[in-house]
Amino acid sequence: MRLGVLDIGSNTVHLLLVDAHPGARPVPYRSHKRSLALVAHLDAAGDITEEGQRELISFVAEAHEVARRHRAEDLLAFATSAIREAGNGAAVLERVRTETGVHLQELGGEAEASATFLAVRRWFGWGAGSILDLDIGGGSFELSMGVDEVPELAVSVPLGAGRVTRDLLDGDPASATSVKAARRHAREVLAEPVRAFLALGTPDLVAGTSKTFRSLARITGAAPSAAGPLARRELHLVDLRLWSSRLAAISAADRSALPGVSALRAPQLLAGALVAEAAMEALHVETLVICPWATREGLIIRRFELLDAQLQREEPQLSVML
Repeated sequence: MRLGVLDIGSNTVHLLLVDAHPGARPVPYRSHKRSLALVAHLDAAGDITEEGQRELISFVAEAHEVARRHRAEDLLAFATSAIREAGNGAAVLERVRTETGVHLQELGGEAEASATFLAVRRWFGWGAGSILDLDIGGGSFELSMGVDEVPELAVSVPLGAGRVTRDLLDGDPASATSVKAARRHAREVLAEPVRAFLALGTPDLVAGTSKTFRSLARITGAAPSAAGPLARRELHLVDLRLWSSRLAAISAADRSALPGVSALRAPQLLAGALVAEAAMEALHVETLVICPWATREGLIIRRFELLDAQLQREEPQLSVML
């Protein structure tokens, strides 16, 4: 079965086509994406502008056609914090449905964290024990932890790299005053959820998902993307502290010249580093392991499990309860 997953994020809009069947690893068939920083298309009232809406509708229609042309049998379409937190988010979702025929599902913060946690669990397996996952997006930061496939605790906080950049950091390079304010803000926002996570005990594995963590791991020495998804990549707090200071001292243009950092994400990499550092310090995490699977893969897994359950209901039962 070929499945399309349309992900409307804060920085990019991405269609991923995968081939899979129940019980099999989803294999990417084709990827189609566009840089679209919806957070840059917010007006003073926090609404997505007309220009931003037109760009979004254009891509969704284009992605729908790509999925149809490549014979996708189903299309899962979801939007995260970029639309979830916009003042006119519901109206934008309805307009997208009316003009493209695609129903974008608004994925709540906790639901996003839970889907990501499922993907992380499947990637590392049951042998990983208790897992804590950290996922820094453009608009929000999701944390989840548990020993099963459903996290015992899943939290979303407004500490996305794009949001912190836009709201707290000024100048290029950012001023020392604004960097200090961003650090303080991250610690304050994280204080309450951190207490709840620490109460669950020490995880056996700490994972980092999202492009922000991958970029931070890459500039601190992790393997490049060319090494493939199976290469083990780690981010160490001692290295992150050093690079947070370095990123604060250079411009966005200079950051974009670093390995693994795109021009689109370079302006918000400092904010991502500050949030990651604050979280790792507060949670007593010295090292985290990068997981290549995240929300998209979690939703794919759920979709195929639902399909498997439907098929099993239709098949004759081979077991008998004694």
